[in-house]
Amino acid sequence: MQSGYVTTPFGRRPMTLALMQRQVDIDHANSNRPVDKWRVFRDVGDARERLGLQDRALAVLNALLSFYPAAELSEDNNLVVFPSNAQLTARANGISGTTLRKCLASLVDAGVIIRKDSPNGKRYARKGSSGSIEDAYGFSLGPLLARASEFAGLAQEVAADQRRFRVMKDRLSVARRDVRKLITAGLEEGVPGNWQAVEDSFVRVVSRIPRRPTMSDLVERLEEMNLLHDEVVRILEQNDNLQKTDGNAIVSGCHIQNSKSESSYESEPALEKEPGEKTVPTMCPDREPQQRQSFPLPLVLKGCPGITAFGPGGNVSSWRDLMRAAITVRSMLNISPSAYEEACEILGDAQAAVTVACIYERSNHINSAGGYLRGLAAKARTGKFSVGPMLFALVRANGNDGQIMVSER
Repeated sequence: MQSGYVTTPFGRRPMTLALMQRQVDIDHANSNRPVDKWRVFRDVGDARERLGLQDRALAVLNALLSFYPAAELSEDNNLVVFPSNAQLTARANGISGTTLRKCLASLVDAGVIIRKDSPNGKRYARKGSSGSIEDAYGFSLGPLLARASEFAGLAQEVAADQRRFRVMKDRLSVARRDVRKLITAGLEEGVPGNWQAVEDSFVRVVSRIPRRPTMSDLVERLEEMNLLHDEVVRILEQNDNLQKTDGNAIVSGCHIQNSKSESSYESEPALEKEPGEKTVPTMCPDREPQQRQSFPLPLVLKGCPGITAFGPGGNVSSWRDLMRAAITVRSMLNISPSAYEEACEILGDAQAAVTVACIYERSNHINSAGGYLRGLAAKARTGKFSVGPMLFALVRANGNDGQIMVSER
């Protein structure tokens, strides 16, 4: 490109003040030092989003640089390349003519190249008597030389932003894991608290994380997750303080009952204990045990016929078959083992199996079966949930009168 000269595009392509200013700025830039053309290309590629370029435009720029014979861009050499569209298409992986023209226009708009059009719009070069090029018309690579340091700076900024993005994403992942496990620990340890509300808050925060988050998305979700983390830790710390305060509870009346003594917690009828099964947890004698209802198995199967297919051989003929089927359904519904174990501890094995069977029947109306089961278990812990109403509603919905009597223990 001639020093101090502003060129205009050929044909219908308009001349703009921005294009003129870009040529003036490049002409005034300090570009005396040669630069490696492929290094500049890599910097442009790293900063392509900042420059508004797509991958196809980079492929065209790569093709243009391949027509520049030297390894370094220098003002001592001619910086204008003049390949035909057919040659560019061949070296740009065979892109269409329309795409090629759009890519060339985007490179010009980004200030990566400048058009130097001939009088008739063709691209060619005139050589002198010595065989060297005296004048050439095509695309000037002068902007790559003049803006090499600027492109390098943009590439470094993009790399720094990517590092910060990865760090923030890792922090959010760790915070999400910590909150999830702390909630599970609180539920499994039976810590008093509104865990359903905490679980709902956790689900809301996670649901607001986009599939392709931006930096601002990560910062906002991390702040919310940290606040939830602090709240969960506060609940757990309060329980720890209460345990320390009540450290003399055994002296004041609670004692461990002998495992051979009678217990208010009994297994479901027609359900016999097998060797190796856990004994029932002990409790303080002055605490009222939770009364558990036992339902006839035919009533359960009338309300939850879908569970039958998952029993041994596609049939449920006993409570043990029902519990085995519930384990299979639990996995299908993506209910975590810890959530099901918690339900078994609070409701009993048989009642937990009935609850899972009811959840399976209503699975089309439940977004998160695992969260729903945890919520029911949390309510049952405080006596606010019984599986009976849920089961009877399903029996009525399936057209059965449900007149099978329920025995209470």
